[in-house]
Amino acid sequence: LLCPCLVYGAYAFLPFDAPLLPTVSARLVYTLRCAAFATFPIVLGMIVSGISRLCSSALEPFGELQREVEIHRTYVSQSVHLFILYFFNMAVLATYLPQEVLKLIPLLTGLFAISRLIYWLSYAIGRSFRAFGFSMTFLPLLAMLLWNLYSMFVLEPENLLA
Repeated sequence: LLCPCLVYGAYAFLPFDAPLLPTVSARLVYTLRCAAFATFPIVLGMIVSGISRLCSSALEPFGELQREVEIHRTYVSQSVHLFILYFFNMAVLATYLPQEVLKLIPLLTGLFAISRLIYWLSYAIGRSFRAFGFSMTFLPLLAMLLWNLYSMFVLEPENLLA
């Protein structure tokens, strides 16, 4: 329930609009530029993972990882997988959205980045708390996937492969 409320609140109250993007290629470039911001939590996780690996007291560098190192490594791995799914769904979504609603692209990008940071923090606190951050990442991704499938097969089936 929190994700749709956050996205709607940001959509209604943030004072910016998407630029005029009449072609599919312009929309894809816009999506690509927005997606660059979504990599910030992943790069930050890589940096922290490297620092924690350097500062760990393990005698074997390729041996069993300590919990602090394992948390960051797992976070980065899962974030990369979710980012790939996010980016492809966002690219397809940008081709089906009308011009008036293209403001959702940067808003969903911001939601992805913030929810990955919340997941990382909650995962570091304890494994039982990570469901909130993961659901803030996964449920909008699932909603985008369902909208994309609906758009492809119901709204415009004649343009499926065009």
